[in-house]
Amino acid sequence: MKRFLLFLSLVLAAPLARAADAMPQITVFAAASLTDALGELGKAYEAQGKGKVIASFASSSDLARQIEHGAPADLFISADQQWADYLDQRGLLDKASRLDLLRNELVLVAPADSAVPLTIGPNFKLADVLGDGRLAVGDPDHVPAGIYAHQALESLGVWASVEPKLARAGSVRAALLFVERGDCALGIVYRSDAQSDPKVKIVGTFPASSHSPVVYPAALVAGHHDEAAVGFLHFLTTPEAGAVFRRFGFDMGRPG
Repeated sequence: MKRFLLFLSLVLAAPLARAADAMPQITVFAAASLTDALGELGKAYEAQGKGKVIASFASSSDLARQIEHGAPADLFISADQQWADYLDQRGLLDKASRLDLLRNELVLVAPADSAVPLTIGPNFKLADVLGDGRLAVGDPDHVPAGIYAHQALESLGVWASVEPKLARAGSVRAALLFVERGDCALGIVYRSDAQSDPKVKIVGTFPASSHSPVVYPAALVAGHHDEAAVGFLHFLTTPEAGAVFRRFGFDMGRPG
């Protein structure tokens, strides 16, 4: 009986496996901060039988350069306009498909058990509070979260005092990990990242006026106009996807 039940389960599973194999694959290159939300949405889309989503998450700059060098992506979702523009200017994105999908906020975080007394504002005492500690940020030379952080700290008059204390990470998720592990006293990440990690807490939110809007443009990669990729991009704009994105700390579209 056990052998029969095992045989039966394999027979019944075979059509499902073939159906999954038959589904078109959609390769998405997306900013590291989208890891949790897009992972869930990819599974939801696959459950509808419309396509299997294969997602690659990293810094937007790294992903853009991979696409530039021929990586087979169908869809690119950047954490800033700069790297979408970079590909657009090289004819590597489908201009007609490009849209501003999401927005986010920039926050200062500390380990969950920290008691950091700090209020974000002009000339706030960030360097003093850090002392000999480090400030985790995405590398301001190319990681969008780090570029926003640089803008905010410069705008608030504290960049020069904290630049020597930076721990530059290859992505915003790597910066978050530095704080989570206690390697850095503080870090600057997106609200969505901080919200997803119970090992850190939000110390404060940077004023929207202190940095460029945190907007996530999405576009099909040029030459990748198959129905499945177009369908998944449309799915990401639906109320169903919007509810998932909001649960993970994002808002839809551009500010204002």
